Parts: sequence; C-alpha cells; structure tokens
Amino acid sequence: MELTTYQYQGYRTFERTVWKKRAFILLLGVLSFLAVLLSLKIGHFGESFRDILASPMERKVFFLLRLPRVTIGILVGAGLAVSGAVAQAILRNPLASPFTLGISSGAAFGAALTIFFGVLSLWWMATSAFLFAAITSGGILALAKFKNSKPETMILGGVAIMFLFAAATSLLQYLATENQVQAIVFWGFGNLGRVGWHEVMVAAFMILVPLPFAIKLSWDLNTLALGEDSAASLGANVTRLRYTGVVIMSLMAAGSICFTGLIGFVGLVSPHITRMCLGTDHRFLIPGSALFGVTLVTLSDTLARSIIAPQILPIGIITSFLGVPFFFWLLLKSRGGNF
Repeated sequence: MELTTYQYQGYRTFERTVWKKRAFILLLGVLSFLAVLLSLKIGHFGESFRDILASPMERKVFFLLRLPRVTIGILVGAGLAVSGAVAQAILRNPLASPFTLGISSGAAFGAALTIFFGVLSLWWMATSAFLFAAITSGGILALAKFKNSKPETMILGGVAIMFLFAAATSLLQYLATENQVQAIVFWGFGNLGRVGWHEVMVAAFMILVPLPFAIKLSWDLNTLALGEDSAASLGANVTRLRYTGVVIMSLMAAGSICFTGLIGFVGLVSPHITRMCLGTDHRFLIPGSALFGVTLVTLSDTLARSIIAPQILPIGIITSFLGVPFFFWLLLKSRGGNF
C-alpha cells in the first residue's frame, strides 16, 4: 500500500519529532552524567580522581561516604521525578505529587514516631516511614474505590491525609524532648549523607523494580490524558490503571525518602519542566523526568555542600528554595486543575 503525499509528509514530521525527543533525552543523559561527575569531585581533598584514588584515606572517604551519597542522590532524583510524573498522569492534575497526596507526610510521621519512642536505628526509622507511606497509599486507594476512582476524590483525600499526618507530627514535636524535636526537624529537612551501601541497595530495589512497570504503562497514560471516556474506548481499564499507578508511585516515593528524609518539589518540578520540552508522550516523559530529577537532586546536593563549606546544608532546603517559585507560577497558570 503506497502512502499519499500528505501521509508521507505526516510520517516524516512524526519521525523528526521522535528524533528530536530522543536527542533531548540524550542531552539530559549527558547533563545528568556531568552533574554526577561534578558531585563526585567536589568536596574531596585531591585535585583529581587520580589523586583521590592514590591516597588510602581519600579512597576510603570516596567509596564509603561520597559514592553512596551520590548514588542515593541518583536514585532519589529518578524515583521522585517518575513518581511525580505518574501521579500527575493518573490524576490528570498538574499539582499532583507524592507530597500533595500526603504520602510524604505519612512517611515523615512514621520517622517521627520512631524518634519519639527513642528508636534511633536508621533501619527502623526507614521501615516505619515506608509503612506509613504504604498506609497513606492504601487509604487513598480505598477512598478512590469507594468514590469510583475520581481524580478529585483522590487529590482531596490526599490533601486531608497530608494535614492529618502533619498535625500528628506536630503533636509529637510538642510532646517530645528538645533532642527529639531536633532529630525530627532534621529528618524533615532531607539529607543524603546518612546512608551506606546497604541502604542504597534497599532504595535501589524499591525504586528500580517499579520503573519498568511505569514505562510499560506509558501508552495507557497517554490515552488517559485524553479523558476517562476516551481512554476506556481505546481499551484502557481506567480504574485498574489508577490503582497500579498509585502502587508504583507510592513504592518509588517511599523508597526515595525512607532513608534520606523529605526532599520537596522534585516530584512536582521535574515532570513539568520535562513536559515543556518533550510534550505529554509518557514514552519520553517518564525517562526524561527521571534524568532531569537525577540532575536536579545531584546539583542541589552539590550546591548544598558548597554554599557554606565545610558545613553542609540539608538538600531539602535547596530543593524547596528552587521549587517554591515554580510551584506558585504553576498554581497561577493552571486552569481547572487539568493539563
């Protein structure tokens, strides 16, 4: 079957668009790689990687402190960005993210609970944070099922849960000792320097295992952007898609913050900036958001270690300063809560 001139021109235009998007993703990959190299270099005593590896002390610092820190930054950036992209897609709302759905607040309360009861083990803190993140996700899913999985219901339910856990965390701070309050507040700032290789491996499992499933959902997420009726007419099971999306988003978000604490706005900012450059096709948006998230978190951590060196600022402060202006711009720009 021969193509008409109009069909051929349309096909060529589509091919050029696809290649442009692939080239942009490649550019994001290069930028994230350079950001990782910069983060690995800054903060060491040696002037080059050869100097770092030549000194036993610097080599130990590099492999036991700096490399795990940068690796968890890569995982956290990708995990938060992809979870944000999935949240915005399944709810068709530009303000949706693990934070606005209350998942992060649930995790923060879980961590604060262990501190309040004197359990200072990082593993118990991470377990409790993940458990309450999962409870939050389960509550959102239950509410969605009760109300036929409407996006507005899930968002309002998430906001209510967010305020509930925020109030519960404030209550713990009010009843806690001075040292406990300091520990709870410090955890809430977000910090990449509290992990070792064991924590990195657990976070990698929680973030990387759901990633292929998120990419596999790309076509269904594209149809959902057309509306629920259109998606259903094209063969997508909207209810199951939302449930699957919430599970993927929750697991990746919990894996991103259970060891590092709260790192705000990455899940909100990364998908939006990537969408401005790549469009709404989730085949490109999801990997592009992951790479942009890696770049954002890695550069933010580098900045946090450089502003008032040798003192290190919590990375959550840096991402919040970068994200708040964008959040207000997005809030003023949005119309009706849809894309």
